Amino acid sequence: MAKVGFGVCFILISFASSAFSRVILPESTILDVYASIQKTIDVLSFNPDLLQEEQEQDNEKEWSYSDFSSSSSFSVKLQSRDTLLKPTHKNYRALTIDRLERDSARVKSIISKLNLDSLHGILKPRQDEDIAGPVSSGVKHGSGEYFARVGVGRPPKPQYLILDTASDISWLQCAPCMQCYNQTGPIFEPSYSSSFSYISCGTQLCRSLGDSGGLAGCSNKTCRYLAFYGDGSYTVGEFVTETLTFDTSHTSLENIYIGCGHDNRGLFTGAAGLLALGRGSLSFPSQVNAVAFSYCLVDRDSTFSSDLQFGSGAEPADAITAPLLSHPLYPTFYYVNLTGISVGGQLLNLPQSVFEINPSIPSGVIVDTGTGITRLRADVYLALRDAFVKATYNLTSAGGFALFDTCYDLSLETSVSVPSVAFWFPGGKSLVLPAKNLLVPVDDKKTFCFAFAASNSEVSIIGNLQQQGIRVSFNTATSVVGFSPNRC
Repeated sequence: MAKVGFGVCFILISFASSAFSRVILPESTILDVYASIQKTIDVLSFNPDLLQEEQEQDNEKEWSYSDFSSSSSFSVKLQSRDTLLKPTHKNYRALTIDRLERDSARVKSIISKLNLDSLHGILKPRQDEDIAGPVSSGVKHGSGEYFARVGVGRPPKPQYLILDTASDISWLQCAPCMQCYNQTGPIFEPSYSSSFSYISCGTQLCRSLGDSGGLAGCSNKTCRYLAFYGDGSYTVGEFVTETLTFDTSHTSLENIYIGCGHDNRGLFTGAAGLLALGRGSLSFPSQVNAVAFSYCLVDRDSTFSSDLQFGSGAEPADAITAPLLSHPLYPTFYYVNLTGISVGGQLLNLPQSVFEINPSIPSGVIVDTGTGITRLRADVYLALRDAFVKATYNLTSAGGFALFDTCYDLSLETSVSVPSVAFWFPGGKSLVLPAKNLLVPVDDKKTFCFAFAASNSEVSIIGNLQQQGIRVSFNTATSVVGFSPNRC
């Protein structure tokens, strides 16, 4: 193998399967150390008031109500959470530690959910719909969450909702609050909305909450919900219908089922609530029968935005595609058929079984927006890490940092060549990850760490850090996951 550090090389790889017989991959990729460090400076100095002023101007405009039709598409703007909150960390190292602690809480939440059997919801989907909106990066609820700005009610009041592909119940904080955490912007006031409507107790819809990860109850003849998360967070309130408007296209959707939470506690600070993108019957995509949607996540340190798209335009034609799988016990999650991982163009020597779904236990490979750092089952992670370390012998080691066990001192570098890492899918298809998705800064002194970690479960999770800058699409009708680099 050519020495990493002497430019970009290409090699011919031969595999046992004829599907992999002739594949050419870059052996190395370039990490722009200077650009990565500059972003760590920018994120701590960014003034979110500038964004708020721009949004307040948007709020003063009259939002139109263009009801959605099956011939159209819509999108939602996505932002990084750090562009919504004023910096409170004294340096980037402190911010990184916070992120990693929240990321661990997020993974714990998913593993806890996987340890509980889930059932498919029983509601029928609504009409076929195409929708989209902007996406931002968030850091408080789990690591590196991303927020969608959605108008709630009539007239629509903008609210920032956490993007979550591992949840089936959407909700937001509502007045009056028994207990509410701090959020960006005012808490939603139901009495100001003409489209707000309670759901009657004892209906099939109310009973179906239990099938979508919530608990149903009754109070004053109205349906109430209780949603727990494995990290100890929860939300309690009424289950209602409301109108949601997406400001990018000003598309309005009526009678969307959401939770109106009056008692909310946990790691959601900054967000008004959560937009559930899971595969259950009460998730947002299922309610609008949007069989296809996609998102592109900006760098978590970026002050720019990207978008979340629904409908016919959500899937780029040139996407690297893989089968979308399901686990019979955990229908909420999006599983991808991963067949292998390569480092420096060389496929790791791992049995196919390490990526496969075992129908009786938590297993397989999940694609998740809320998890920050990709978690791989221990044997897979060790093989990946050891191959990466072997190929970076020319870089100065810096030991470990928090959950990272492989870090480098790049204080004397402005850019470095690192071995490429690629995810492999059936048919010989591969997704080569950008260098900035492999090594991430953990302080402002140019300490960079290998951005993967071992899972304490049989399940692996592809986190949002490895998805940054890549449009990820899901089509539940064709059972396809798509990855489109540089399509943000």
